[in-house]
Amino acid sequence: MNCCITIVLLLLLQSATSSNNIPDDFTFNGCLKLDGRAELGSNGLFTLNESAGGTIGHAFYSFPIQFKKSLNAGVISFSTTFIFAIVSDNGNYRGDGLAFVISPNKEIPGAFPKKYLGLFNSTNMENSSNHIVAVELDTFLDYEFDDKDDNHVGIDINSLRSIESAPAGYFADQNGAFRNLSLISGDPMQVWVEYDGINRQLNVTMSPIHIPKPELPLLSLTKDLSPFLLQYMYVGFSSSTGLLREADQYILGWSFKMNGQAQQIDTSRLPKLPQSRQVIMGDDKIKSKRILKIALPPIAFLLLLVLIFGFLFMKRKKKFMGVLEDWEVQYGPHRFGYKDLFIATKGFKDRELLGQGGFGRVYRGVLPTSNIQVAVKRVAHDSRQGLREFVSEIATIGRLRHPNLVRLLGYCRRKQELLLVYDYMPNGSLDRFLYGQPKGTLNWMQRFKIIKDVASGLLYLHQQWLQVIIHRDIKASNVLIDDEFNGRLGDFGLAKLCDHGTDPQTSHVAGTLGYIAPELARNGKASTSTDLFAFGAFMLEVVCGRRPVDPRASPEEVILVDWVFECLERGNILEAIDTELGTEYTVEEAELVLKLGLLCSHAIAAARPSMSNVVQYLEGRAQLPDNLGDIIKSRDFGEASNEQDVQLPTLVTSLMISEPFTFTGR
Repeated sequence: MNCCITIVLLLLLQSATSSNNIPDDFTFNGCLKLDGRAELGSNGLFTLNESAGGTIGHAFYSFPIQFKKSLNAGVISFSTTFIFAIVSDNGNYRGDGLAFVISPNKEIPGAFPKKYLGLFNSTNMENSSNHIVAVELDTFLDYEFDDKDDNHVGIDINSLRSIESAPAGYFADQNGAFRNLSLISGDPMQVWVEYDGINRQLNVTMSPIHIPKPELPLLSLTKDLSPFLLQYMYVGFSSSTGLLREADQYILGWSFKMNGQAQQIDTSRLPKLPQSRQVIMGDDKIKSKRILKIALPPIAFLLLLVLIFGFLFMKRKKKFMGVLEDWEVQYGPHRFGYKDLFIATKGFKDRELLGQGGFGRVYRGVLPTSNIQVAVKRVAHDSRQGLREFVSEIATIGRLRHPNLVRLLGYCRRKQELLLVYDYMPNGSLDRFLYGQPKGTLNWMQRFKIIKDVASGLLYLHQQWLQVIIHRDIKASNVLIDDEFNGRLGDFGLAKLCDHGTDPQTSHVAGTLGYIAPELARNGKASTSTDLFAFGAFMLEVVCGRRPVDPRASPEEVILVDWVFECLERGNILEAIDTELGTEYTVEEAELVLKLGLLCSHAIAAARPSMSNVVQYLEGRAQLPDNLGDIIKSRDFGEASNEQDVQLPTLVTSLMISEPFTFTGR
């Protein structure tokens, strides 16, 4: 759908009182709508049109408000109330919500347009110089900020990691029972934000507009706001389009007052919610049609001139044109202009090349408008993977948010090229550290953390997202390392989606030699269990510093899984550890990862644990079975042609068996 932010505010100033000509209280009546280019319609509507994607919506009161009597004084009590509505076109994918904001600037410079509610960017999060206090009405579950759910209210200070948060709702006065509210229901709701400067307490209350203000607030934070607010601040609202745009936000009424109670909003005078953008601008469109009918002859002549010059202009700019098809509308990530990416990568020069593989070449870039570093993957349509995998990657990673997954920021299509734009990972891939020339240095603590990071990301894909996502290409080269040496799983070009409790529809083997499970090679059916096999091989790879298949090794060491298994049978599994580590590793952790790697890469799919079990083992919240050695050694069943016909011995009964797509919960 067309990415836009629409904010309707009460416009006509009723009251403004102050002894120094800076009003500290106001109530609005009328409409202010932000949606594209700024213009004032004949019916009194103020319109701000924005671009179709990657946009920010800010609506601030024009005058600064004095929050302190002097620079070093405490924050004065204040109160505000507003009525909002969020209308979602799609109940599954809902956008990012909005926030009431107290900010030192009306523009909030540096705010990232695709997320962070239009308040921050990836570099200034939790920066004390932000001086931003906000109340978020959040409609997206973001694990990066420890969100409770995708329908909550939070108090934020200089960050989107809320200090206090709670599911959206209110406490009924009759019996104090909590009543849930859906932020994206499209129903108008009222919010009260009140700060007691004497007791230093910030309260947030909400309810439907037909319910009086509840006596018990939804959120209550006892905290002195003086260190965070300057003497003069701006108040207003903020939102961003995010990677997905499936909802419009409206503010139907707003009042504010310093050192007193904000004036109650007259709900009988609220503007009606528009059914569509066409309804809002209906009067202007009718008048425009009349004018067009009168001016049709000269317009036709001008149109001819425009076509001629447009043809010449497009011919000149042809190398920067992109391609837009119907399927792109539903997937949502921000679409970049080819020209911007061309400039960002300095014309895709070789000196900006970060790496290359079966899915194309990856370049480092700096976006010209925001100076944000990105990685741009450039793929040809006739590449080995091509358009189908490109669509899969957009459809999958464009909707995911997890700190251990590489974020897809957007995409571009031009002629026979496909381009994907990701977060830039300054340390490159794990593959470079394990096998690069010269070889990078990763100590044991870093390797163990990267393994746990990738496990956390896989748990999110398998069991915690809306659908089951099978990655199908887990390996060291697809794990990227950020500036803090956190591991992030990327490259979703082969990913498959299916609903929880159903089987994915796959008909061919996909993946990389050495990471492909035996049953996948036989029947071509990928599952979470085949991902577990690949993850097991990955764990062994990281600990041993060797590829799963190494043709140059001695015959008994060509297959890494078999080599580690032989070390286990000889009673010295630590013999397989990477010699680069020397003795600088934790024996217990190394044994755990090696044995868990063998268990995950077991030839029998039913013997592999679920991803939730793996995470519990790695974090020490569960112990491996006492008879694990016997379970791992029972590999003689691996030659069975159908794992469903295999009867595991009784020694396996102490292990939690997870058949493909049998989950313990989300």
